[in-house]
Amino acid sequence: MNIIFTDGAAKGNPGPGGYGAVLLLNGTVIEIGAGKKLTTNNEMELRAVVEALKQVAGEREEVKVYTDSKYVVEGATGWVFGWMKNGWKTKTGGDVLHKQIWQELIDLIKEVKVEWHKIPGHSGLIGNERADTIASDLGQDKIVNLYNGPRSEYQYEIENVEWDKEKAEARSAARKRSALPAHSYISKVDGLIETHQTWKECEARVKGKKGVKFKKSTSPAEEKNIIQDFS
Repeated sequence: MNIIFTDGAAKGNPGPGGYGAVLLLNGTVIEIGAGKKLTTNNEMELRAVVEALKQVAGEREEVKVYTDSKYVVEGATGWVFGWMKNGWKTKTGGDVLHKQIWQELIDLIKEVKVEWHKIPGHSGLIGNERADTIASDLGQDKIVNLYNGPRSEYQYEIENVEWDKEKAEARSAARKRSALPAHSYISKVDGLIETHQTWKECEARVKGKKGVKFKKSTSPAEEKNIIQDFS
């Protein structure tokens, strides 16, 4: 069984970031990763896959790649072929971002048979959680001990490729909710609850203070529930 788990991170997007990958190859586990001072999530997600596939290039291996990046999976299985036909231009005529890394990936998937698996982010898939930790820590200049050795001595159960569907659905619902327009913002400071029409007003009240609460509402009913919860 050959499995690769990858992830990328960038604080600020763009900002400092890193990539991480965990590979299970013929009974050996290899962790790789690196940080970068200025980058984006998409660049690091893509770089993680490229650097992982370099570990198996030339071996004619078949691998399963697990990533939470729609950008990588849809790019590698569809978009990139259109970009190449268009001279590395997007449909709107703009330059393809991260062209050099995409070209590296194209060369690699000619040598490695990849079975792509797009998985929900932060949903409990053990290998991807570890890849995320590597990426995030290296992006923050933390010291990370990258493992390279027999599977029998590796502490994470990376053969388990199941994820928490309830957790994934909750995250999806939260993302959809965050995209809804705000009805109001509610803050609680020193025990006093106030409502605000804009985030700027709410932020000015809570910023730099300890023990505060604040939350966005998307309807009058939700505003009422948040106020009751804060009371």
